[in-house]
Formats: sequence, C-alpha cells, structure tokens
Amino acid sequence: MVPKNVNVNVNRNENTRLGSPLHRRSFLNGSVAAAVTATALGGATAAQAADAEPIPKEQEPVLKAGAGRAVIDIPSALLPLDGFTTVHDDLYVRILLLNGSRRVALAVLDLTSISAEAIAAMRTTIAKASGVATADIVVTVTHTFSAPHVQATTSSTAAAQYVQQITKATATAIAAAVKGLRPARVGFGTGTCDVNVNRDVLTADGWWLGTGEAGSSDKSVGVTRLDDLDGNPIAVLINYAVQSSVMMESVMAGGDLPITADLAGAAVQHVEKQYDGDVVGFFLVGSCGDQAPAFRSKRYTIDKDKKWSQVDAQDAGWLLLTVQGERLGTEAVRVSETIRTSGGGSGSTVRLLTDTVTVDTMAMGHPTGPTKTYDFTPTGTADVPVWILQLGNGVFVGVEPELSTDTALAIKKHSPFPHTAVMSMLEGGSKNMAEAQSYARITYEAMDSSYAQGSAETVAAKIGTLLHSLRA
Repeated sequence: MVPKNVNVNVNRNENTRLGSPLHRRSFLNGSVAAAVTATALGGATAAQAADAEPIPKEQEPVLKAGAGRAVIDIPSALLPLDGFTTVHDDLYVRILLLNGSRRVALAVLDLTSISAEAIAAMRTTIAKASGVATADIVVTVTHTFSAPHVQATTSSTAAAQYVQQITKATATAIAAAVKGLRPARVGFGTGTCDVNVNRDVLTADGWWLGTGEAGSSDKSVGVTRLDDLDGNPIAVLINYAVQSSVMMESVMAGGDLPITADLAGAAVQHVEKQYDGDVVGFFLVGSCGDQAPAFRSKRYTIDKDKKWSQVDAQDAGWLLLTVQGERLGTEAVRVSETIRTSGGGSGSTVRLLTDTVTVDTMAMGHPTGPTKTYDFTPTGTADVPVWILQLGNGVFVGVEPELSTDTALAIKKHSPFPHTAVMSMLEGGSKNMAEAQSYARITYEAMDSSYAQGSAETVAAKIGTLLHSLRA
C-alpha cells in the first residue's frame, strides 16, 4: 500500500508533447524510500499495468540506430557573446536516432542550458529530417558552464545568429544519424571513476561550496554501447554525476573568458578518438546538483579557521581539464570494451514514457555566500516533467532540474531494470532540486532552487512508480 502522505498519481502519457508550460496543482510531500518500496509491492494500478504491457518479443521490430554530430560554429564576428571572448574548443550537437518498437531521437548539446524557442527549432529540424514525432525527441545539455546562454532571438542580433548556428548544427547531425541508421545491438556496463566530488563544505559562516570529501558522491560510470550487426560501434553513451565546470568563470592571464565543452567534452572526445572517430560519444549528465569536478581552475578554498576564499589557476586550468577528461574517458572506453551487445532481431524494446509530478515551489534565491538562516516557505506548486526512455533492459530516467546524489542513488536502488541511468538537465534544464538533507544544512543547492523541501523525494517516488509499472 502506498503511504497516504505521498502523491503517486500516475498521469502517464507515451505521446505527450514535451516542453509544455508547467501547470499548477497541489501535492503532498513524502519519503522516497517508503514510496518507492511501496511501488515495488504493487503501487501501480491495474490500468497502468495494462497500459505498460510490453509487445511480445516475437512481434517487436528490429532495432535500428544511427548517430551523428556537428560543431556549433561560433564565428569570431559573434564574439564577445554572453561575456565569452574566444573559443578554446568546439561545442557540439550530437543526435542518437533509434527505431524499434518506437521511433525516438535523443539530442545532446554542449551547452549550459537552452531556451524553449531553440528547442522548438531543433525539434522541427529533427522531425522533418527523420520522421520522428516532435513528442518523441528528447533534448538535453551537458551543462558545461563555459558556453554562452541561449537567449531569445528577439534579445539581440547575436542571440538570433547563435540560435541559427545551433539549428544548422542540428540539421547536419540528424542528417548523419539518418544516413547511418542500420540494424543494431545494445549492451550495458558500469565502471568507477573518481573525478567528481561533493561540493558542500561547512564553513565558519554556514555551508558553502568547496571540496566536500565526506559528502555523498556516486562514482559509478554507466556506459551504453550500440553496435551494428557486424560488431562495429555506432554510439557510446556515458552517464556520470558531475557538473562540467572545471573552467567555469576562469579568466585567462590575457583577460579572455574562453568557450569550452569542458569535462563532458573532453571525456567524450577521448572516447571518440579511441574509436578513430567512427563512433559518436554522448555525455548524459547525471545527478550533478551537488557534484563538481575534483579539481577546478577557479575554486573555493577553506582555511584552518573554516573561512572561505576563491583562487583562479587561469591558463594552468587546462591541464586540470585534460587530465580529468582523459581519466573519465579512459574508464568509459574500458567499460565499453567489456560490453557484449545483444539483440539485433526481435525483442529490441524502444519506449518513451513522459509524465509529470506536482511539487511545491518557493521563491528562487541567488546565494552569494554561506548563511545559517534561510526562508524555505512554499509559495505555490508546479508540475515537473519526467522522461523515461527504455532501450532493451536499460532505462534512462530524466528530469529538468539538477538532482542531488542521494536522490539518484535512491532511484537506482529501487529500479527494477538491470541498467538505470539517472539524468538531469533535460529540456534545457532548470535549477537545483535538493534532497531533505540539503535543506536541513542550508546548502547552496537548497538556496539556489525554486523547488520546496520534499520535492526531490516526491519526484523520486513518482519515478519509482513509473519504472515498476513499465517493467510489469
């Protein structure tokens, strides 16, 4: 029986258009552990179970996959853009096209965030080239902080040109994915890599940002590989919990603020290089809300009296980026090489489920330093979109806000799927959705959020319900 203090109403929809405005609705807070465990014991209704009934394997179509990538060209004439003055390394659009029991496209961009307007333009481009319905196109970002924000095209000529460049790259990437679409097999693996760290640190003035070695941190690296029927890799997907912020706000000695795909880009480029550029790598950012790279160029330091300060390594920061990106990419390749893909015939399930969960909201803060008091009073409610992409025996669970580690670990723990990747920053992303402990400590994640306490636990409970009903 589902606890009475948890809202687990399932308004499932496998044909919901993504990116619609958030609606207002009431909800009740609850415990993620209790709620997700309850769903495993039969929380899904009979109607949900019937809706989730899988197609018999012998009737499922053959899985096909294609992948493409393209550079988001940022000409010098567009610079400076959003404060950035030079391009250190390219930003990419990468697209994975899947045809099976459902046709789905996954677009991953090396951006901090992306506007709804730009996403709509991307969806139109992808749908026209591939035939995939706009509702079945999932858009996410790697959350590199060293990329210009995508502003409304009406805000400036440069902003409009930037969106045009993103759309142009999308067209090139989806064309390559369509051209390379072919029968495929899929496999999953998990490794470990220690390049992330919990960023919550207790200072003399309260919790702030730094290197929180004692805090929760998920070191697991989830890897998915898609091969053609001859065993040639098509795509490698990396799921890891870390912000791409090695070079965040780091100003070079000459005064430049450079654009870079940062940690996600460095890791993916290492993977693609190892496969001679014949494979497209994807970085699926995980529970990045409280996870930073272990070594950042511009970083917070804590002295013996627990006072904080900030220093910048400037140009020397690129070595930190190279080493950490190489380390994460190396582990992804190692795991990829242990994967034995399977399928290629009937039984290659591709399903996309979308839903929403209602949570309390509060006025979003913008903390500039630690504090010992903060007002977390709810001010309203909002619906948070949830996406679940099933690919064979694996699922990719995504939400817009940045989740924290403990939330993602709870989702993984109670998932009935052998491989569960938890993703943040879908549909362009939104601010942090912290777990209860962050609110109790008054951490940066809790203050830098428009979601009230209990939101993360409620969302995780809903995801648990959906996963169990999908697996039934």
